[in-house]
Amino acid sequence: MPRASLPLAEALNGPGGRTVLLDGGLSNQLADQGCDLSGGLWTGRVLAERPEQVTAAHTAYVRAGAEVLITSGYQVGYAASARHGHGPQRSAALLRRSVRLAVAAARAAEHGVWVAASVGPYGAVLADGSEYRGRYGPSVRELAAFHRPRIEALLAEGPDVLALETVPDTLEAEALLAVLAETGARAWLSYTVADGRTRAGQPLPEAFALAAASPQVIAVGVNCCDPAEVLPALEAAAAVTGTPLVAYPNDGSVWEPATATWRAPVTPVPWPADAWRDAGARLIGGCCRIGPDRIAALAATLR
Repeated sequence: MPRASLPLAEALNGPGGRTVLLDGGLSNQLADQGCDLSGGLWTGRVLAERPEQVTAAHTAYVRAGAEVLITSGYQVGYAASARHGHGPQRSAALLRRSVRLAVAAARAAEHGVWVAASVGPYGAVLADGSEYRGRYGPSVRELAAFHRPRIEALLAEGPDVLALETVPDTLEAEALLAVLAETGARAWLSYTVADGRTRAGQPLPEAFALAAASPQVIAVGVNCCDPAEVLPALEAAAAVTGTPLVAYPNDGSVWEPATATWRAPVTPVPWPADAWRDAGARLIGGCCRIGPDRIAALAATLR
């Protein structure tokens, strides 16, 4: 079956408030497939060296029921790639490849699938956990200059939507939305949050209001956070924006930059997906450490 023909924004705003299922964490699935994610490029390393494994990971999520595939270029940035011997043309090619691989998996699916091109935060390419802190130092203008060529490369391959994801700081959100306005593309914007605020400590109503002002944002919400943070964040978003909401947390683990490992919660964290849907979430899935089995179970819950 071909890729989903209806624009994602229309599906989210259609009659009955249908919930669309996102995929899960790409890095954990690639690791489970035996891929080496060491080094600063993370999933970008597999994208460069073993692209067939990226396709296999996307396919695993499609088979689990995912209706949106998020691409694998989250940690591909021009300066970061240069440190690994990739020039600007090679970096752009990797970003374009990330879209093509997801498109190929979507076209091979037996149900309609959208492709969301991942636009990871500036902190991700630093590979030091900065995306969970924010307040990097660069200005809004400098952050926009960082994101612009990445977004242009991704859009050249025709994804259905951009995923402006794991954004820890309202300054970076401003930069991303400024570039988005230049392109005319559609996107969702999702923050990573902790203790009821952005990772940089800004109030969530202020953060979500930025997205509400952009006509190109089709959904707003959170990702890569503790599941317990999701519902309060969605309620804050719903209070300031009329757009559909998006939620794809991790499993409650905490990233430890010093060891480049996840510290898992002592006990499993509940996933009240029905409550998220009732709060307005129309895009629901998983982020880091959420695999195809959890997405399949989520598909059953949402049905």
